[in-house]
Amino acid sequence: SYAATYYVDPINGNDTYSGKSIDKPFLTITKAITVLKAGDTTYLRGGAYTLTTTININSSLDGTPTARLNLISYPGDSRPILDCSSMAVGSSNRAVYLRGDYWFIKGIDFKGAGDNGMFISGSNNIIEDCRFYENRDTGLQLGSGASKNRIINCDSYYNSDPGQGNADGFAPKLDVGSGNYFYGCRAWQNSDDGWDGYMRTDVGLDTITTTLENCWCFKNGYLKNGNASVGNGNGYKMGGSDQKNLRHNFILKNCIAFDNRVNGFDQNNNKGSMTLLNCTGYRNKTNYGMNIPLSTGNNIIIKNCISLAASVSILSTAIQEKNSWMTPLSVSENDFISLDPAVAYGQRNTDGSLPQIDFLHLADGSSLIDAGVNVGLTFNGIAPDLGAFESDYGINVPVELVTFSAYYHNNKIVLNWKTASEINNYGFEVERKNQDYENSTWETIGFVKGNGTTSSPKEYSFIDTQFEGSVFLYRIKQIDFNGHSEYSQTIEISIEKIKQYVISQNYPNPFNPTTKIRYTIPVVRANHSNESGTHQQKVTLTVYDLLGNEVNTLLNEEQSAGEYEIEFDGSKLASGMYFYELRSGDFISTRRMILMK
Repeated sequence: SYAATYYVDPINGNDTYSGKSIDKPFLTITKAITVLKAGDTTYLRGGAYTLTTTININSSLDGTPTARLNLISYPGDSRPILDCSSMAVGSSNRAVYLRGDYWFIKGIDFKGAGDNGMFISGSNNIIEDCRFYENRDTGLQLGSGASKNRIINCDSYYNSDPGQGNADGFAPKLDVGSGNYFYGCRAWQNSDDGWDGYMRTDVGLDTITTTLENCWCFKNGYLKNGNASVGNGNGYKMGGSDQKNLRHNFILKNCIAFDNRVNGFDQNNNKGSMTLLNCTGYRNKTNYGMNIPLSTGNNIIIKNCISLAASVSILSTAIQEKNSWMTPLSVSENDFISLDPAVAYGQRNTDGSLPQIDFLHLADGSSLIDAGVNVGLTFNGIAPDLGAFESDYGINVPVELVTFSAYYHNNKIVLNWKTASEINNYGFEVERKNQDYENSTWETIGFVKGNGTTSSPKEYSFIDTQFEGSVFLYRIKQIDFNGHSEYSQTIEISIEKIKQYVISQNYPNPFNPTTKIRYTIPVVRANHSNESGTHQQKVTLTVYDLLGNEVNTLLNEEQSAGEYEIEFDGSKLASGMYFYELRSGDFISTRRMILMK
C-alpha cells in the first residue's frame, strides 16, 4: 500500500508545514524522513539543498518488497542537488548514510561531501539516475554488509580525497555484502579508481559477488583539472586485500575501460573468481592486468573481449575464448567507427540511459563482427561480436515474431504464435525435444506454411499429438524463400507440473523496452462433466506503476491449462519500477520489474 506523498522544497518550504501538498512543502529532507512509512513517496523540488551534516536514514526506517520508501526528484523540475561543499573533510561527513532497506532513490545529485556522497549499509535498495561528484571520498560506497542493492544509470566523477588515494567512483568494498549490481553506470576522473572492490573482511566460504553490466570507466587516476593524481588510477579494481588472500567475485558484462592511468581491468591481488564477457579495453597503461594465481576453486574467465592500444597480462591458467589477442584474431584502429572518447562524457538520454555513441563500436566489415562465442548475452547475426557493443549491420529480420506459447489440453500440446509482419516468409518448421531423456536431440515434427510478405498480423497454430513423456521443449524455425532461417526462443511445457499457478520473473530484468513474462495455468477439471480434459479459466495480467496506477492490461481472456509467455512493450513508459499482477479465480500473484531506457 502507498500511504502518503510528501514534498520538499529548498526555496519555498517550511518544516512547520504538513509537507503533504506541493503548496505546503517541507524545507528539509531530514524532516520528511521523520514522517515516512513504508510505501510513502517524497518528491524533491529542484534546486540546491545546502547540507552541513549527514542525512541519516536509519535501519529502523525500512520499506518492503512491495512498498518501498521512495525519494525522487520532482518530474519536470531541475535536478535537486545535495550541496555539501561547506562540510569539513571527515570520515563521518557523508551527504547521505542509507542504513535502511527497500528504498528507491532517483534523480538526485550528491556534491562536495566531506566523505562519501552516499554510503549504503542497507540492502535491496535501488539507486537510479543519481550523480556523485566532487566529494572528498568515494562518490557512492557500499559496505557494512550492504547486499542486493541495484545501482542503475548513475554517474560518479571528479571525486578526490586530500591524499588522492581513497576516492573512487563506486566502491563495493571492505566489508560489503553480496549480490550488488551496477547497470549503465559511468565513473570518470576519480583520484583513485573507477570501481574499487578491495576487501578487509575475511568472508571465508561466503564469498562476495558483485556484478557490473553495460558500465563505462575512464580517465580514473586523474583530477578534475586533468592532472594525474597519486591514487591507484585503475578502471575496475576487482578486489584485493591487505592480507592478499581474500576473495571478491566480480562479473563484468559489456563493460568498457579506456584512458585510465594504470590498468583498465585490474585484478589487484584478488583471489576470487573474475568473469569478463564482451568487454573492451582501450589505451589504458595495461588493458587487462589479471596474472596472479587464485584460491582453489576460483577461475579467471575472459571471453569475447577486445584489447586495443595497450598490452594484456593474463594468468596462463585463465579460461579464455575468442578474445582479440588470441590467434587467429587481430584488432586494429580500422575495426572501429570512432576512437574519439569525447562523446563518452555526453549527456544521458532523458530516461537516464547512457548516450548513443559510435565510440568503440565496430565498423562495418570488421573481422571481429560475428567472431565471438555464445556466452548467454543477446547478439545479432550468426554469433556474438567481440567487445562491449553489438553491431546490427545487414541484419534482416523478415518475420517479426511477437508471441509464442504452448498449452496442454485433452492429451494434446497446442502451440500458438503470432507475427506482426512478414517478409519473404516461406514458413515454419516446428521442432521438439524430449527432456525426459538426457541425450535427446531436436526433431522436426511438422511444418506450417507462412504468408510470404505481409504487413498485417498473422496467427499460427500447430497441434502435437504424437508425444511420449512429461517434459518437452519446443521451438520454431522460420525459413525464407531463399533458404535463410532463424530460430525462435525455446519454450518448455511440463505436463506433470501443470498442477498449480506459477508466474515467473520477467526476462530480461531490467529491460529496455521489451520483456517477456511466463506463467502457468493449472489443470482444473470441468465441473459436471465426464470429459477427460480441462475447462478454460478467466485470466488477467495487468501492469501497474510504482504508485499503483494501472498502465497496461496485457491479458484479459479465457485460457486452458498450460504454460504461456507474453511480451510487454514499455517503449511508451518512463524508466522506473513497475509491477505485474496475474489473477485467475482465487489466485493473485504480483512481481516487480524495472524498465531502464
